[in-house]
Amino acid sequence: MWKQYRRTVELFQALFLTGLPFLGINGQSALRFDIGELKLNVFGTVIWIREFYLLLVVVLFFLLLITFVTAIFGRNWCGWLCPQTILLDLSGTLATHSGLKNRKAAQKVLLLPLSALMALTMIFYFVTPLEALGSLFRSLPVTAFFLTLWTTIYLELAFLGRKFCISICPYGMMQNALFDKDTLLIEYDRSREASCMKCDACVKVCPVGIDIKNGLSGRCIACAECIDACRNISEPRGMAPFPDYKGNIVRPKTFWMGGLTAATGMALLLLIFFRPPVDFFVTRNQETLPEGLNRYSWSVYNNSNKQLDLELSANPDVTIIGKQTLRVEPFSVIRGKLLLKSEKNREQVCFTLSGDTVTIKRKAGFL
Repeated sequence: MWKQYRRTVELFQALFLTGLPFLGINGQSALRFDIGELKLNVFGTVIWIREFYLLLVVVLFFLLLITFVTAIFGRNWCGWLCPQTILLDLSGTLATHSGLKNRKAAQKVLLLPLSALMALTMIFYFVTPLEALGSLFRSLPVTAFFLTLWTTIYLELAFLGRKFCISICPYGMMQNALFDKDTLLIEYDRSREASCMKCDACVKVCPVGIDIKNGLSGRCIACAECIDACRNISEPRGMAPFPDYKGNIVRPKTFWMGGLTAATGMALLLLIFFRPPVDFFVTRNQETLPEGLNRYSWSVYNNSNKQLDLELSANPDVTIIGKQTLRVEPFSVIRGKLLLKSEKNREQVCFTLSGDTVTIKRKAGFL
């Protein structure tokens, strides 16, 4: 029973994560970190790397989400949703139905294309799929990164496999600290131990090689293979399986931790929604120029999904030497430099960036 549910969840997650880089919202990738412009495209909007306060809230939200899910649902991420588990389960299932006698060897062969697909998918979260595929064997950095990633993933899956989960994975090590007596986990019913047939079917199917009859183990990934194996033998005898999920999902911690996580997520959405559509920054360059001349560097960030036509101006009694009419594409940034000439002595100059719906003023020093 649980295996069917788990396979459905794994398939959905695999399709979701593989297809997400191909999904476009407002002309941008649904989820992608643009290394060139240092921005995170996230479901129709953009978070710039300079927006440190937003990044802090993003990190806080995901830390709270991980803590909440782990404290309430235990290791179900490991057994149901972890990409490593999905790839190992998928390759194992395909190897079983391949008809080859050596199942382990067949699985290692199948992991080669699956590892390549995972490596490509990871690259798609930094480079658009069309750009990545077009430069895969034409650009040395992209090719080298893909081959390194492919090799690393394959070696880890093929030769470490489940050992990674129980020995190296940092999330697996952290989980025990977040568990409490009500956390959802798989437990053997010791009150019925006398009725257990000691067939060890639960041990034979365990992917991490533990004996659930020996009590709770920190290595258990809550995949429920042992429950299904025991059910196949116990149910014909009119008995419930001896190992089963135990825990209390609906409890006070569920509500206050879930509420805190939801509130942080809502705060993040509000911060993104109410931030200005355009950010304008200008600084004076530290260089020696003739008296009355100053050079400035400026940056304009478009946080909206609309193209903006803007005009850059300064105090009426100064002369701007440089580009003043600006066009900023949706969710993009433009940068430039200009010279400012003034016949009067002044300590500051005021720049104005204006458009149909935008008027921003910024002051900068003048020497």
